[in-house]
Amino acid sequence: MDCPYCSSKETRSRKKTTKLGYKVFYCLKCQRKFNERTGSPFNQTHFPTEIIFLLVHWRLRYKLSYRDLAEMFIERGFEFTHETVRAWEERFAPLLTSKLKEKRKNKIGKSRKINVDETYLKVNGNQVYLYRAIDKFGNLVDVRLSKTRDMEAAKAFFKKILGTIGKPERVITDKHESYPKAIRTILGKKVKHRTSKYLNNLIEADHRGIKGRYQPMKGFKNFESAARFIEAYEEQRDFFRTRTYKNEKVPLLRQRTLHKLRFAEIKKAFLTA
Repeated sequence: MDCPYCSSKETRSRKKTTKLGYKVFYCLKCQRKFNERTGSPFNQTHFPTEIIFLLVHWRLRYKLSYRDLAEMFIERGFEFTHETVRAWEERFAPLLTSKLKEKRKNKIGKSRKINVDETYLKVNGNQVYLYRAIDKFGNLVDVRLSKTRDMEAAKAFFKKILGTIGKPERVITDKHESYPKAIRTILGKKVKHRTSKYLNNLIEADHRGIKGRYQPMKGFKNFESAARFIEAYEEQRDFFRTRTYKNEKVPLLRQRTLHKLRFAEIKKAFLTA
């Protein structure tokens, strides 16, 4: 293992391990000791990285509260408070988001057509707007939580889309007045824009994902934490999708096989962060 301090390859493994079982190394160049987690985001945590990964993964994927997760791990011999779970989600959910977003960067269907729409959520009792975009196959393009539903919010969302998948060729939206000018300004006049409620049914139905996950939480208390959770949730939901086109029938055996493969992939990416 290379030294995290001086990047030297001249390191030696020691017989002893840390309290959590991680290997200890010694650098011959800078003469410093380090372990497998030194220099990683998990270095100062007092629990195994695998446990932190499971907590963040389960929190995003399943309808579990902070207290539910804390109780579940008591039976596994790990005791921590629900506030610890909240802190880990705040700290490590963006790590998953960045890893998953990087995997699909600049990837979009051959037609380069996207559907854009916004839905309503509650944050601390106030109505906010979640801008979402998917391609023709239902794959995630991007999401952005906004306190307003106006021209500036639409422009900011299309700028984010440009950074994720590049410039699409066609955009389908509802008839909200901010979309035409925002598309011309940010994406350019050559991008085709259609406004059709029928053609936008795909993304209207896809809103059910975040709506179903958000309702048991009884709303968000903080705008920043809401934006962080939603983006991490959407990225993970998209990563574990088994369908490659709308209404595809995927056999249960294939669903489980794909889940195992993708779980192993996301876990490896998280642990090597």
